[in-house]
Amino acid sequence: MDKATGSTVSPQEALIYAMVTLSAVDKQMTDRELRKIGDVVNTLPIFGGFDTDRLIKIAEACAAITREDDGLHAILATIATSLPKKLHETAYALAVEVAAADLHVEQEELRFLELLRDVLDVDSLTAAAIERGARARHRTL
Repeated sequence: MDKATGSTVSPQEALIYAMVTLSAVDKQMTDRELRKIGDVVNTLPIFGGFDTDRLIKIAEACAAITREDDGLHAILATIATSLPKKLHETAYALAVEVAAADLHVEQEELRFLELLRDVLDVDSLTAAAIERGARARHRTL
């Protein structure tokens, strides 16, 4: 159980929290970001068996926490305590994918990625590889 928030969520919910928080941290969730979250949840094996009808409810719960005092840190703590170590890089990669969906990353999003990297203990070389891969996948002509 997370001491900062008093709760934990399932690993799938924690991954969704990482994506939703990245999208919302700059105060605007774009259609591209929302589509990317939906695509990720509908296609990646980590979400196999996940009830996609719950996605909106989970996103709303995440948003409610972010509006609380120190909500961002509570979300980060919940993500960290809810994910097994083997999914830390996955959470970071999914957040980067959502950030890259708009083809422009805002300062607030960069700061959130930095905080997420720190709380999940994703090393700088791994983070750079994840970020480079996302840039390559989202590059335009």
